[in-house]
Amino acid sequence: MDQALDLMRRLPPHNVQDNLSMLVELAPHLTEELLCRVDQPLQVAHDHVAQKDFLLCDYNRDGDSYRSPWSSAFFPPLEDGAQPSAELRQLEAEANDVFSAYREQYFEGGVSSVYLWDLEGGFAGCFLIKKDASDGKKALLSNGYWDSIHVVEVAVDGGNATYKLTSTVILSLNTKAKIDLGGSLTRQSEEVLPVSEGHIVNIGTMIEEMEGKLRNSLDQVYFGKTREVVSALRLPVDDTMRADSKQGISLQANLISEMLRKNNKAGTPIKPSNMNS
Repeated sequence: MDQALDLMRRLPPHNVQDNLSMLVELAPHLTEELLCRVDQPLQVAHDHVAQKDFLLCDYNRDGDSYRSPWSSAFFPPLEDGAQPSAELRQLEAEANDVFSAYREQYFEGGVSSVYLWDLEGGFAGCFLIKKDASDGKKALLSNGYWDSIHVVEVAVDGGNATYKLTSTVILSLNTKAKIDLGGSLTRQSEEVLPVSEGHIVNIGTMIEEMEGKLRNSLDQVYFGKTREVVSALRLPVDDTMRADSKQGISLQANLISEMLRKNNKAGTPIKPSNMNS
């Protein structure tokens, strides 16, 4: 299993579904564990009752059907599908409205879904966001997506609650310059907060802070490294830029002149003849 997960981490994220399918064929005895532990891009379905899109994941699946957070109906229809309690269903509906507003403010589009389910002594939830490059401006992108998956477990104890949050971001970008950039990050946090502010406020604050940290990490790890590599690239030297060509000699002269100017300005003049050594 460790080798299989290590292999998946090194393969392109935008091909994760195909790679996972081939890996399952090679090691069928690892199928269940791989499907649980490998993060896959979120899929979108449509709720024909509420006329809204929703996201598919293991947390709203029952058999081959998926429950919509908007109407709580299953698609394809399922008569006795698992449902949250009435109180938790009301909290789920409120969380979907709040999280949808959060998505619009931070992502300017996309699809979001919130699913809650009952646990002994509390409840758990999954907060999902998917933003495709096609949803907004894509002047430099050919395709790409951002998937946020936040799973929180809440244990209530009197006036306080313990919130355990596990957040994963999956990013895949394909530019028109034929540069593919992708990867995923997972982080965890735990806080004990008073329930007087409300579970939605507490969970929302934790998710907002976590997504900020994940964005910064992605910028440093992926974009920062890419900028470093790109800035170190140089155009190949062709025949017109050879050292003994007219343009090559002119370039050398300009470089020597610029170096002399800078050194003279710094008060440490050097002779042009020194440049040949």
